[in-house]
Amino acid sequence: MSDVQGDAIRLRIDLGYDGTDFHGWATQPGLRTVQETLERAIAMLGGIDDAPPRLTVAGRTDAGVHARGQVAHIDLDAALASRVTARRVNAVLRRGAPDIVVHAIGPAAVGFDARFSALKRRYEYRLSPQNSMVDPLGARYTARVPAVLDLERMRRASDELLGLGDFAAFCKAREGATSVRDLQVFHWEADERGEVIARIEADAFCHSMVRALVGSVVAVGS
Repeated sequence: MSDVQGDAIRLRIDLGYDGTDFHGWATQPGLRTVQETLERAIAMLGGIDDAPPRLTVAGRTDAGVHARGQVAHIDLDAALASRVTARRVNAVLRRGAPDIVVHAIGPAAVGFDARFSALKRRYEYRLSPQNSMVDPLGARYTARVPAVLDLERMRRASDELLGLGDFAAFCKAREGATSVRDLQVFHWEADERGEVIARIEADAFCHSMVRALVGSVVAVGS
């Protein structure tokens, strides 16, 4: 767990974002990302032009992934920390990045680390199969599946994956990183329009693990 250095103050940031127009969370040269956009907004409040302060996040999301309850932290000197409020950061974001909203900013508890203090992560996937009614208001948050899905088969397949295990088959390999995870919830249900919703919870996820799990079970269901 990282420590706060010197007189720096650690702030906890709770936020949400529409990931449609972002290339994921993590900063990438020449690409619009959530991390880089939010760091730049905070730097503007402190008049920092060169190296912005760095954010640490509970879980890095991929391109096109949205968040309602993302958590991050940042270490700032006391003068800048006093100016970084949700109201001020949102005022900066509204001018150039209204697809990010900060819900709350405040001093973090002693020992808090957005990444290592998280007990679990939760994802939701919404799918619109061939026999469902498309909701135009949620279309950009729902993936079309050109097949009829067998929900009971999908539930049985998901149940087989629950528990502590090695999910290397569902991850993009990273050197030196473990693929052992505790998959705690993998549940499917259908709404009144016939759209299918997957809810997935684990202590942590490997790179692209959620997409791979959903895609594999959809293959079973179709």
